[in-house]
Amino acid sequence: MKKIQLFLLQFLLISITQHTNAQLPVKTEYTVEMGGTSGKGTYAPMWLTANRQGLSSANTENGYLRAGIAHTMPLNQHFGFSAGLDLATAYNFTSSFIIQQAYADLSYRWLNLSIGSKERLPELKNSKLSSGGMVESNNARPIPQIRLEVPDYVAIPGTHKWLHLKGHIAYGRFTDDKWQKHFTSIGNPYTIDVLYHSKSLFAKVGNKEHFPVEFEGGIQMSAQFGGDQYIAGQKEPVIDMPTRFVDFMRVLVPMAGDDTTPEGEQVNIYGNHVGSWNFAATAYLNRWKVKIYYEHYFDDHSQMFFQYGRWKDGHIGLEITFPKNRFIDTFVYEGLGTKDQTGPMLYDSFWGEFEEQISAKDNYYNHYLYQGWQHWGMGIGNPLLPGPIYNKNGQITFISNRVLAHHIGFCGSPYQSLSYRMLLSYSRHWGTYDNPLNEIKKQFNSLFEVTYAPQQLKGWSFTVSGAMDRGNILGNNYGGMLVIRKQGIIKSGNK
Repeated sequence: MKKIQLFLLQFLLISITQHTNAQLPVKTEYTVEMGGTSGKGTYAPMWLTANRQGLSSANTENGYLRAGIAHTMPLNQHFGFSAGLDLATAYNFTSSFIIQQAYADLSYRWLNLSIGSKERLPELKNSKLSSGGMVESNNARPIPQIRLEVPDYVAIPGTHKWLHLKGHIAYGRFTDDKWQKHFTSIGNPYTIDVLYHSKSLFAKVGNKEHFPVEFEGGIQMSAQFGGDQYIAGQKEPVIDMPTRFVDFMRVLVPMAGDDTTPEGEQVNIYGNHVGSWNFAATAYLNRWKVKIYYEHYFDDHSQMFFQYGRWKDGHIGLEITFPKNRFIDTFVYEGLGTKDQTGPMLYDSFWGEFEEQISAKDNYYNHYLYQGWQHWGMGIGNPLLPGPIYNKNGQITFISNRVLAHHIGFCGSPYQSLSYRMLLSYSRHWGTYDNPLNEIKKQFNSLFEVTYAPQQLKGWSFTVSGAMDRGNILGNNYGGMLVIRKQGIIKSGNK
């Protein structure tokens, strides 16, 4: 892991010294949006809630009004600046006032420093049609952070544009303290003042000008650390996690905690770490584009490499972009498996009588100290593993993380002003190893969405969605959603 961090640092230095940044125009844009959902059932249908950057609600009746502004400008030949503010007021959400985005970015050539909350999309996947990333998707609200990044692939000098790299390092803070206190039932744990860390390094090998296939691969890791754990109904914390400089380093280069941390952190790694290996191959065939991808999720070292043999869990996908036609633009198929989790047994020699370690029963997205890999009740990873927002027992956990699922998404533009999107998902659930379901439960989720953007009303769009859930995990839910949006440019030109 230390070698990965050093390589990423070297890459950032190369990108600063070897590349130039295109001159950005001065531009100020605005967006105003109003959305409302109505339905029947226990919850709003999943695809009216999931993968909407957390600006959504699981309640059957909900709505919001949103307004945002974004400004970009060059400072000189190499430096650029951008900032944005995106606010919403909501009905029947987890909070009535939402700071969805508030950020300032300073870029130097290909290097960008981003401070604040900003919506981001999963790596290597189609954010409109995919079920989402395993580590981080667009399912939960943005986490405020300080992020040093190379956001787009940069060609490495001397490779004749055959090798490209990108990556990031970030630290931030979760913002759902009040929601956790309100949601958690008496006697159950919750953790506040939790800090965030993430990092990634991706490579692309290929040059479309000379060969029609590109290969991508990389690693991304995220972590929860610091914070105080409470038991609902009690005033004093039961666990107080340290947040010294050395602890920030312990999540940057994952290592065990010291004697100021709970025994579980000393035996394993300080904080709750999640990560994935990502691979993709894209072929450009005349007017067709075909992409296959695979994301291997790991919750600890047992699945990070091949310690326990071949990888059995993962997220595979196929994306086809068709030649321009009136029927379909893009098609996505995905298969998801999280059932194995290295096996059903966990044994730490720290508490046992023999020295062998069995690092299984990974319990994806759950953690004894931070409860769940979530933000404001929504899973940060793939929404086919339902987040704590759906729990009726007041626990901030994922009640079913052993899942096998299939997902299909496709979209098209029959006319210049009319487009559609359809999502279909089917999943089977086994619960968790510690709390298995009494039977295999099944769930079907669907969405059909149409967007009309009339040419005579520049900047306006109207989106109507219908969705349905059928099954015994989220239940039988039906609903519709209407979103009216106006966007435009306040100012545009050169500096």
